[in-house]
Amino acid sequence: MQTIDIHTHLLNREVAFDRPFDRAAVHLFARSLGADPRALKQQPYQTYIEAMARAVAESNYVRKTCLFGVDARFDEQGREVDRDRTVCAMNEDVVAVAASYPDQFIPFLSVNPRRPGALDLIDEFAERGCRGAKFLQNYWGVDLNSEQLIPYYEKLKQHRLPLIVHIGSEYTIHSYPSYERVEMLDLPLGAGVTVIAAHMGLGRYEHKLRAWRNLSRQPCYFDRDYFRLLEMLTQYQNLYADISAILAPFRARALRHLSEQQQVHEKILFGSDFPVPFTVRHNSFDLNKATRRRIAQIENPFDRYTAVMLEYFPAESPIYRNHTKLLSAVSEK
Repeated sequence: MQTIDIHTHLLNREVAFDRPFDRAAVHLFARSLGADPRALKQQPYQTYIEAMARAVAESNYVRKTCLFGVDARFDEQGREVDRDRTVCAMNEDVVAVAASYPDQFIPFLSVNPRRPGALDLIDEFAERGCRGAKFLQNYWGVDLNSEQLIPYYEKLKQHRLPLIVHIGSEYTIHSYPSYERVEMLDLPLGAGVTVIAAHMGLGRYEHKLRAWRNLSRQPCYFDRDYFRLLEMLTQYQNLYADISAILAPFRARALRHLSEQQQVHEKILFGSDFPVPFTVRHNSFDLNKATRRRIAQIENPFDRYTAVMLEYFPAESPIYRNHTKLLSAVSEK
């Protein structure tokens, strides 16, 4: 079985791994990438690109990944107000990296609708080979149900670009929780955009008084957006969802339940959210200790992630080939 990872990130070329989260994660990143931690600190951007490309090339399961950055945050007057030094990679860099590693990466664009000239930028980067689009509206503070975005959605439809929308909790970057909710999908779906709901609507820390419920495998304690998304996947022909970052503990607990929802498996896409770190040995899913130990020993990060998914979705599962419905021209190469 080989597949395409629908959800991976390029980092900002100014990344320095100097945020508290980054400093804690840099050694884990280095181990996962097969990179020297010193090189990752000294030349983080180039080391990251080379290590990621190598990991894809050497993967037994992931043939290519869809690679994107995240645009900066703008205010309503179109002025840039924040550009995260780790997450916010620019489209120029994504296109350049994909051109350097065409056998590993499929470029996606990320254009904040508040950015001046946003519609022209969609035209430009679609013409330069971008095959989809990525929103992080919860970081941008953008309401996707604003009718002002309809021309943007029409532009995506014109270029037949699927739109990845973050649905679920966000802990690695500043986020507006109200814009993480599944309701953000209503207008883009109604406008006819092909939408990919990232992260299955999972991961919210909802149970404050009984914190253990946030890790419980009992479905009654799962996020309400998760169940609403399962319903919507059967209702909207143009809606898909990905399992990226589903190995975060607040999400991994739902894997068994999701694996049993076969009515939506034709609409689920494989994705990892690389380079978001994950653990196999200590997590909320229901794999036994021997299986966890075996998988944890896999060095390639894409294969390690896929190995967990294969325990829930066997190789013949449609989740590994559903990308052909959105990226057919790429998948045939």
